[in-house]
Amino acid sequence: MDAQHIIHPIPPLYDAACRILILGSFPSIKSREAMFFYGHPQNRFWKLLARLFNEPAPQSIEEKRNLSLRHHIAMWDVIRSCTIVGSSDSSIRDVVPNDLSEILEHSKVERVFCNGTASFDLYRKYILPATGIEAVKLPSTSPANAAYSLDRLAGEWARILEYIE
Repeated sequence: MDAQHIIHPIPPLYDAACRILILGSFPSIKSREAMFFYGHPQNRFWKLLARLFNEPAPQSIEEKRNLSLRHHIAMWDVIRSCTIVGSSDSSIRDVVPNDLSEILEHSKVERVFCNGTASFDLYRKYILPATGIEAVKLPSTSPANAAYSLDRLAGEWARILEYIE
């Protein structure tokens, strides 16, 4: 598979009531096809959120959107455009970061959480200088992060609850 320069196709998800922002690195091929966050069926993000809030796992994009906004969670990615091979974070180069000011100015976001090491490292390099908001690194919900079971992810990700409940 060849490297491609891709512009992020998914708009940020947020409303005025959002209190936290969860950032990924860049949408996977499956997410770009679905035009929504964490679109790969093996990604545990939506199962994890449902578990944290004791709700059924959302299936449709509308259910996912509603779950996120009902619990005041904004979502986007660190990267606006980049050169990438497939969905591989390790192949990312030529990064242009997203401008988070729209979300930060039009919501109540007080805390930024990064879904995995790649998003955390990219956030610190490209966005932290602009926002001044330190991010919290959480373990990736990607199926590639096999070291973390859903139970173990839930234990780590429970940290988001103190900011939104």
